[in-house]
Amino acid sequence: MRGRHFEMAEVLSICSDKQRLLESSPDLEENGGVIDSMTGWILVSLAAMCVGLGKAGFSGLGLIAVFIMAELFGKASVGVLLPMLIVADVSVYPMFRKHASWAPVWRLLPPALVGMVVGFFLLDRMPEEWAKPVIGSIILLMVALQLVRQFARDFFHKLAHSGGFGMAAGSFAGIATTIANAAGPVFQLYFLARRLPKMELIGIGARFFLLINLIKLPFMGGLHFTTPESLLLNFKLVPLILLGIFLGRQLLQLISQRVFEWMIIGFAVLAGVRLVLAG
Repeated sequence: MRGRHFEMAEVLSICSDKQRLLESSPDLEENGGVIDSMTGWILVSLAAMCVGLGKAGFSGLGLIAVFIMAELFGKASVGVLLPMLIVADVSVYPMFRKHASWAPVWRLLPPALVGMVVGFFLLDRMPEEWAKPVIGSIILLMVALQLVRQFARDFFHKLAHSGGFGMAAGSFAGIATTIANAAGPVFQLYFLARRLPKMELIGIGARFFLLINLIKLPFMGGLHFTTPESLLLNFKLVPLILLGIFLGRQLLQLISQRVFEWMIIGFAVLAGVRLVLAG
C-alpha cells in the first residue's frame, strides 16, 4: 500500500514538473517550431528572407526577423531563430574571409561571454509574458543606437578609444544577442566608431557572430528553446535564407543602401512598439 502511495506521489510530481515547464514556455507547447497556418508560413518565410538579406549587408532587416519570430514564438523565438542565423553566418563567412582577421574578435569575446552569461540568467528567469515587451524594448534600443551612429559619429569616435568602451560594448552585445538575437547595432557602433573600412567591418562581423552563435546553440537547447521540431522548421527554411543572401548581394549594387536602411529603421520602430504594447 505504501508502495502504491509512493508511486502515485512520484507520478504526480513528474506531472507537476512537466506542467511547470509548459507554463514557463507555452510557445513550445503550442508551436514548438511547428507552423500550422498559411499566415504563419508566410511570416516565417519572410523572417528567413530577412535573415539572409541582413547578413548580406542590409543589417536593419535582422531586427525585422527578430520581430516576426517573437510574434510567432514569444520567448522561445530566440532558440528557433538561432540556427537560421548560424546557417546565414556559415554561408556568408567564406565571402568575407579575406577581409579582416580574428584578432579584433578575440579582444571583444571576453566581455561578450560575460554578457552572454548574464543574458542566459535573465532569459531563464524571464516570465513568458515579459518576452515580447523585453524583445521589443531591445529592438527600439538597437534602433536608437543606429540613429546615434548616424548623428554623433565624432563623439563615438572619441568614446571608442576610451578604456571601458570596448568592455561595455562587448558585454551589452552579449546580453542583447542572448535575449533577442539583436546585437548587430552594438557591434557596428563599436567598430564604426573606430573608423574601420566597410569590408573589414563586415569581415570581423562574419567571424564574431559565427563564433558567438555557435557558442549559444547548446545552451538554447538546454533551455528547450531549440528543439528537434524547431530544427526541422529551420531545415525547411534554408533555401529561403540562401535566397535572401543572394538577393541581398544583388540589391546592394542596384539600390541606395542608405535609403533602404532608413526605411528599415522605420519598420523596426513600429515593430518594437508593437511588441512593447503586446505586454
